[in-house]
Amino acid sequence: MLRQAQHDIGITIVTLSLSKGLQEKQMEPQKNNPLHGLTLEFVLKHLIAYYGWEQLALRININCFKSNPSLKSSLTFLRKTPWARTKVENLYLETIGFEYEFKEDAKS
Repeated sequence: MLRQAQHDIGITIVTLSLSKGLQEKQMEPQKNNPLHGLTLEFVLKHLIAYYGWEQLALRININCFKSNPSLKSSLTFLRKTPWARTKVENLYLETIGFEYEFKEDAKS
């Protein structure tokens, strides 16, 4: 629904309100994304608690897990490196027993 409001200073403000059906559709969970609603920090903390840094480094061969690992440095690296984030997300899903695999980006 489109609404217009004329103000004293001569400015017309146009607002658009979404129909109820569209609002409900936007609120539906992402059925095809098992990680929807989980932060990267949550996923990484779960893996650290489950495996520890040493085992995590053996499973995913990246330096931020091997050399002086910390949550902050690992999150920074994973947020900037899509292929590594994909490996972490896939390991998390495997760890919780969910049979789903995110495909690595074709450009990687």
